[in-house]
Amino acid sequence: MQQFARLLPYLWQHRWKLYLSTAFALVVALLWAATLSLTFLVVKVLLQDQSLQQYVGDEVKNCEVEIDKRQRELDELDRQLEARAFGALSDGTVPVSEKELRRGQDRVARKLSSATHRLVAFRWIQRHVMPLIPNDQFKTYAVILFILVIGTTAKGTAVFIQEVLVGSVVELTVMTLRKDCFRHALKLDYQTLMRHGKPELMSRFTNDISVAADGLNLLGGRIVREPLKAFACIFVAFFVSWQLTLLSMVCVPVMAVIFHRYGLLLKRASHHMMERMSRIYKSLEETFDGLKVVIAFNGDRRHRKRFHYENKDYYHQAMKVVQIDSLTSPTTELLLTLAVCVSLLPGAYLVLRHEDSIWGIKLAAEPLLIEDLSWFYALLAGTLDPVRKLSSIYSKLKRTSAATERIFQVLDWQPALKLTEQPQPMPRHSQSIVFKKVSFQYDSDGIDRPNALTDVTLKVAAGEVIVVVGENGSGKSTLVNLLPRFYDPNSGSVLIDGVDIRNVRLRDLRCQIGVVTQETLLFDESIYENIRYGNPGATHAEVFAAAEKARVPQFFDQLPEGFSTRVGPRGSQLSGGQRQRVALARALLIDPTILILDEATSAVDAQSELMIHQCLGDFVKGRTVFLITHAVKPEILEFVSRIVVMEQGQLLAVGPHDELLQSCPAYQRLFCAQSSGRAGDNLPEFRIDLPAVAHADSDASPPIESPHVIKFAPASNTAPIEALRKAT
Repeated sequence: MQQFARLLPYLWQHRWKLYLSTAFALVVALLWAATLSLTFLVVKVLLQDQSLQQYVGDEVKNCEVEIDKRQRELDELDRQLEARAFGALSDGTVPVSEKELRRGQDRVARKLSSATHRLVAFRWIQRHVMPLIPNDQFKTYAVILFILVIGTTAKGTAVFIQEVLVGSVVELTVMTLRKDCFRHALKLDYQTLMRHGKPELMSRFTNDISVAADGLNLLGGRIVREPLKAFACIFVAFFVSWQLTLLSMVCVPVMAVIFHRYGLLLKRASHHMMERMSRIYKSLEETFDGLKVVIAFNGDRRHRKRFHYENKDYYHQAMKVVQIDSLTSPTTELLLTLAVCVSLLPGAYLVLRHEDSIWGIKLAAEPLLIEDLSWFYALLAGTLDPVRKLSSIYSKLKRTSAATERIFQVLDWQPALKLTEQPQPMPRHSQSIVFKKVSFQYDSDGIDRPNALTDVTLKVAAGEVIVVVGENGSGKSTLVNLLPRFYDPNSGSVLIDGVDIRNVRLRDLRCQIGVVTQETLLFDESIYENIRYGNPGATHAEVFAAAEKARVPQFFDQLPEGFSTRVGPRGSQLSGGQRQRVALARALLIDPTILILDEATSAVDAQSELMIHQCLGDFVKGRTVFLITHAVKPEILEFVSRIVVMEQGQLLAVGPHDELLQSCPAYQRLFCAQSSGRAGDNLPEFRIDLPAVAHADSDASPPIESPHVIKFAPASNTAPIEALRKAT
């Protein structure tokens, strides 16, 4: 109920539709009780010799007699009250207490009032309705059936209108709830979202919200309509015999206890079932995201087995829900049948024995007639049907409760990034960026993981181009990801122009930072819209200028619609190099003061890499650039200021390329590895001038031309000599 209570603010926005739907549900309940009450007339017509006109006439006479009788009783009580005022009655007896007389007076007055109302009702029926009813019994029966059809049609129309109103409210509520969850998720930090994972989020946004919508439809439709139908029948049954009606409700406490137990089991099983659905989403996502690997390594069998296992696990959890749900309906039917028998058996005794009490317990104001018992039975059956329907949807409501709880958990997630209440202004970056004793550890749900960064201190002047190198897992990406606050350090601080970035607005901070990642993600829109993504207000000329800088137009001749070409899901219609250039243009368009390139050229061909480096050479002037790479290539060194070497989360060395080659063994290893990986390309050159000499066998070997250029890796001090020896 607590989770449903949290839905009230969403439903309150559409309260007038809910009020109207409740009104139609009340109409349905009244028509339901009215059509069931026609049982009394049917039995009266078929089993009694008198016509309805005679019956109404007799009831009018009975009411008049009842009124006359109660009036005499009331007069007698008034006389006794007056006599008591003189201390004795006329026959000399002492009167009863005034309190008893007043009680009797009230009781008789109520009966007189009831008889008067009945007389007014029957006289109205006699005057306005009976002239429309034929005297022939068969024709009367046909009229009753016609009224039944009309009432059922009206009831069906009211049900339709109520369902449409409820459906409208539910869809609007779910739409708002989905938007709020999405808005809140986008406000969360990257680490919080990745901790829960995309499959979990997708499951909550799709499966859970769908289950919640189904439950809300039931909650606003049947859950309102069916109890009203049951209450209407019980209300009318009280007029037949309130004592027998109370007897029929003896099983209600037992049903409440049983359904409470069922509810706890259902909710727990539903939670487990939805968690298993999240795992199915995860299996699907991993399979389809890694489809190339699955196909290349013939992994289809492995993924089929995993998918089969997840589905089987889901099946076992779903069967627990089915088993509990299957117990609900027969249990309800048994208890309701028992309740009907408990009330009908005494009622049959009163009819057959012409009594109004059993064992001295008065169960009716007067002996019941067969038509009264038939009417009472129809009303109990009318109560039984709504309760049976409610029991059949009990499991759905519990699943809805579990789904709603999981949805609101998303809204309850708190970001790890703490936003300042009084943000400082952040002018355009122009001085320095400082990482001050920064340490960071990824949140790993209880798993003890080493620090990704440990006590890193680095100062970068505005306008510097910094290359961050290191082995995988050394903390390169983690370090630069602190700048746009994808994460916050566990200790230490990051300052831009002397201002802690935790003290400024996130929007102000990120407006100055352009990011190009290794895994380039484009959206399924045109190239133009993807470039304009970071600056929706940019003009066409500005977008085209950014594209020109990133060398995007150079591959337009390969595209059918140029700028307007849709790139497909995740940019699948473009090559890796084309995607990177579009991503780079997107970053350039916002004119960032800080540019982060995280392995931006690792997955592109040599030609695209060369174009990107040329673009960077033109663009980095006057900007602070962090370039994460495994390979420090000569074209990069042309505009790089310093190189930062990371190892196991620690900063090993900072300095120019030539200096680090001499002083930092870790950088020497990295540079040597990349040099040998390129099979001699882009190695430093050792240039010597040799005279043209001929071998002894001058006919067999041509002379060595001078000058001769030799390339070598500087990891070894003997490399120049060895190269010279081989050349000569």
